[in-house]
Amino acid sequence: MSANSSVYEAIGGMPTFRKIVSGFYKQVPEDDILGPMYPDQDFAGAEDRLLWFLAQYWGGPALFNENRGSPRMRMRHMNYPIDMAAHDRWLKLMKNSLDDIDEETLPMPYRQMIWQHMNQLAGMLINKAP
Repeated sequence: MSANSSVYEAIGGMPTFRKIVSGFYKQVPEDDILGPMYPDQDFAGAEDRLLWFLAQYWGGPALFNENRGSPRMRMRHMNYPIDMAAHDRWLKLMKNSLDDIDEETLPMPYRQMIWQHMNQLAGMLINKAP
């Protein structure tokens, strides 16, 4: 990655982020912990929002801000009971998704950066004690 390029550009932009997010959301509807958290089974809307957030965070277009305003992730997730089990499951499904993407599309250094961010994000969203 050159000094002027972003992770978003380095890994192929929106198509790669779409693979990450769609791989994750393919697993969610049948998941016993995460599936029920989606209001009115809003999987398509949630998929768009996660795609916008990740693309924007990693240097892509500011689609989240344009469509939803500031991310404020803790505030947006306050009404969902996110305990350690939900945290762990979210990370498991996200890891499955990342693992399904070949290394040519998502080289290891970028995969590790994204994984580290996923861990930080998941930890930040815990709002319910065991």
